[in-house]
Amino acid sequence: MARTPDYPVPALEKGLDILEALAAAAVPQSLADLAVLLKRSRNELFRMLNCLERRGYVTRDPVSAKYSLSLKLYTLAHGHDFADKMVQAARMPMQQLTERFRESCHLSIMDRGSLLVIAQQESPERVRLSIEVGALFEAERTASGRILLAFQDDPVPSGLSKVLETIRRAGVSIAESETIEGVRDVAVLVGTPESGMTAALAVTRLLRRGERVNDTALIEGMRAAALEITRSLGLL
Repeated sequence: MARTPDYPVPALEKGLDILEALAAAAVPQSLADLAVLLKRSRNELFRMLNCLERRGYVTRDPVSAKYSLSLKLYTLAHGHDFADKMVQAARMPMQQLTERFRESCHLSIMDRGSLLVIAQQESPERVRLSIEVGALFEAERTASGRILLAFQDDPVPSGLSKVLETIRRAGVSIAESETIEGVRDVAVLVGTPESGMTAALAVTRLLRRGERVNDTALIEGMRAAALEITRSLGLL
């Protein structure tokens, strides 16, 4: 195997040295600890640590001021794997859901505070809605985002707390679309909050003239699909 060419990038190597040192350490490290361990000055390490902290790769204890790794590297390493498994498990249940209710559905996850659409299944009807895979939305302004926020431990805006509590109790998020008039969004949770693997399965219903909307049967079908996906992932 050919040897990788050596093109030194001192700043990058310094950052990687810090990450590797924190990963190998059994306990959080102070700036002085890292300076001794890496044989570098405090000044040059401080600027790099500040950058890593700002980007979310390391955290600093507010009392001891010691540094430790965050879970961001883990999340980056496993994010695509998680999304791929979720999409694979959801493919058939989503197809069956659209065939039964004749409405498009899509699957979304949280991605750094935003809602990311990772899969969609179009309705077989000639007039239908389509949500672009890869699209990002403000989580707080969508039914899918709100159900994911309702079941996470992270702090939420105070104005949403009552809304999210209602969603948590009901186990479903229903709202008129905030972006398209004449559309109702219905979303249920996929996965389990305990596992840290969750997604939102959502149906975007076109409110047709003269049609009486009854979400009961749709919600039951969506919950059954969400349960099937969750079981396929081995989370139940």
